[in-house]
Amino acid sequence: MREFNLAAYVLNAGEAVPEKIALAILGLTGAERWSYGRLIGAVRGCGTWLSQRAAPGDRILIRMANTPAYPVLYLGAIAAGMVPVATSPLLTTPEITRMAALIRPRLILTDPGIALPETLPHSTALPADLAAWEASRPCPYHLGDAEREAYIVFTSGTSGRPMAVRHAHRAILARQKMHQGWEGLTPQDRMMHAGAFNWTYTMGTGLLDPWTLGATALIPGAQVPQEHLGLLIKRHDATIFAGSPAHFRRLLRNPLPPMPRLRHALSAGEALPPAVRQAWRDTTGTEIHEAYGMSEISTFISASPDRPAPPNATGFPQQGRRIAVLSPEGQALPPGEMGQLAISTKDQGLMLSYLDQPPPEGDWFVTGDLVHQGWDGAIHYAGRADEMMNPGGIRVSPREVELALSDLPGVTELAVTEIAAADGASFIACFYAGDTLPEYEAAAFAAERLARYKQPRAWVQLDALPRTASAKINRRALAALYPKDPQR
Repeated sequence: MREFNLAAYVLNAGEAVPEKIALAILGLTGAERWSYGRLIGAVRGCGTWLSQRAAPGDRILIRMANTPAYPVLYLGAIAAGMVPVATSPLLTTPEITRMAALIRPRLILTDPGIALPETLPHSTALPADLAAWEASRPCPYHLGDAEREAYIVFTSGTSGRPMAVRHAHRAILARQKMHQGWEGLTPQDRMMHAGAFNWTYTMGTGLLDPWTLGATALIPGAQVPQEHLGLLIKRHDATIFAGSPAHFRRLLRNPLPPMPRLRHALSAGEALPPAVRQAWRDTTGTEIHEAYGMSEISTFISASPDRPAPPNATGFPQQGRRIAVLSPEGQALPPGEMGQLAISTKDQGLMLSYLDQPPPEGDWFVTGDLVHQGWDGAIHYAGRADEMMNPGGIRVSPREVELALSDLPGVTELAVTEIAAADGASFIACFYAGDTLPEYEAAAFAAERLARYKQPRAWVQLDALPRTASAKINRRALAALYPKDPQR
């Protein structure tokens, strides 16, 4: 495909409805509303502003706060043929210095108080200026081959340092499969996403997908406490709510108001505990539809309003996706057998490559996640292959243990990992947040639900579980939090 631009594709539906609200940033006492006309003008004005300072193909490192200027710059760069690199404003100076050294940006767009790389040998750092972008004349869309680089995202870094992932303009076309295969999204919907503008999950599901269809995106303001999201869902007539399991847990800690317009909710970012799904269903009368994805391809396994997931399953391959469950030798496994999930290297949404590495080769891109596929086609997620535990020489899935313990009384979230003992052996430890849990009660609860070799031998209470910048549980950090000299 030639003569294509991702930003032009996303904003095309909005061109026909310039007065319709494209974006509302929600506060507790009101909302800042952007029409499609204003959004498109700001994006294309930003493209003109950038074109005076950089050239097509240049990379733009985004070091900005959680404001609407973030997506305007993101799409503005793509509109002008440049390559935005979205990063969390929470990253430290050493972290962003390493990332900048990898991507070698031409420009860095900044807000006050956000860490910048220590050295900028080939970059220029400029303050974000939304007013100047809105005042600039609209740029022409930079058209070209849909295979060219459009944007870069970083992996979450759960298995080491984050890796830079290069995506093509064509990646937006693969998101069409999510609109019905997961989101159940229509042009009439009002999609509220709980995340910040800089989160790739928010950018894709919360903004680009609604805008592609001409729907309305609702984003809570940066100062809105998480426990008030239910009130915003009701007050602003959200029809779909999207977030991570952590968002749903926080919402369910307090009574929720009636949300009569809400049709369903969406969850991604990490595995959704069945207890959270059931609590949401009991409280709101609506379903949460889960999706599995990764930085290299976004979501491609999901449940949806048209095809809910069976119990304890994540969902089904989206229509048009070609997947396989592979053995360690790379052979396709039959239903019921555990192996690594893989997706076709010809998938339209798959990355171009990791930065400075060749593109994926062969028939399959192997995700590194362990799953099995039921006879009904549903995918059951077991966890990362490199996170599998091996206490006593028997492989145990963290996901299996966490599912079995997910409804521990008084526990708001938990995760398990393997801990090395001083004698060279290892054991499973459970880290949890919530009410203090007497160890004998926790052990009895686990004994009723898990074989002995799968049961945690230690229970560690935390104020909150450590998470990466993309909100995933950081198991490496968990192991480091285990007491050095436990009384055991």
